[in-house]
Amino acid sequence: MMAAFEGWNDAGEAASDALKYLHRLWGAKRVSVIEPDEYYDFQFTRPEVRRTATGARKIKWPVTKIAKATIPGTDVDVIFVHGIEPSYRWRAYTAELLAKASELDVNYVLLVGALLADVPHSRPIPVTATCDDDELRERLDLQASEYEGPVGIVGVLNELSLLAGLPTISLWAAVPHYVAQAPSPKAELALLNKIEDFLQVALPTGELADDAQAWERGVNELSAGDAEIAAYVHQLEEAKDTEDLPEATGESIAKEFERYLRRRGRDQP
Repeated sequence: MMAAFEGWNDAGEAASDALKYLHRLWGAKRVSVIEPDEYYDFQFTRPEVRRTATGARKIKWPVTKIAKATIPGTDVDVIFVHGIEPSYRWRAYTAELLAKASELDVNYVLLVGALLADVPHSRPIPVTATCDDDELRERLDLQASEYEGPVGIVGVLNELSLLAGLPTISLWAAVPHYVAQAPSPKAELALLNKIEDFLQVALPTGELADDAQAWERGVNELSAGDAEIAAYVHQLEEAKDTEDLPEATGESIAKEFERYLRRRGRDQP
């Protein structure tokens, strides 16, 4: 099961956009929903009026959508969960979601989020992968989360999934806080690259990579027009380069080369 939630857990909408990309790519079909009445303050998360294909007006409620797809060329089924962070009764909401996961035979959970951080837009977007399940963490060579502080619905779902016996991985992209508005294609791409590594499947992200480059060029132009912002970005770049220097090893190069080989294999006749 892959889950992302709009709101506090979704800076630049990078997490929800990453799952929407996979939903479209793999042709996921809706199999269930969580109705909103018990979980949302509709004065805060308002329903919207939309027009249907026939031109009729219809109210769209903030339901949590649950869809299913099979990864092409594999026997792996994926359950997508996409909704807005609830206003109320988080434990009941999570319990209902995990009950549906059980009905759909989910055996692993991948949670996807994005947060605002002091990182430069001109460097690779950091993605942190953590796992609190001992066996899965050791197998994938991951770290346990050391975060302490306020959490969103993603953090609650992480804990309750583990209590339900579902090994869980959390992915968090760090979005530059000074360009936090959606969309954030560079952060979305970074999340998809990490998902690609975990699933060992090739994802056709060329068009999104072009969007990410265009986004970076646009931010470069904006920052160049403000000396104070340009100086701040330069400071972030120096700090990031110093931090990453010890990690510029053959391992990161090898991962990028593996990703290239997977995509090349997918494109072979």
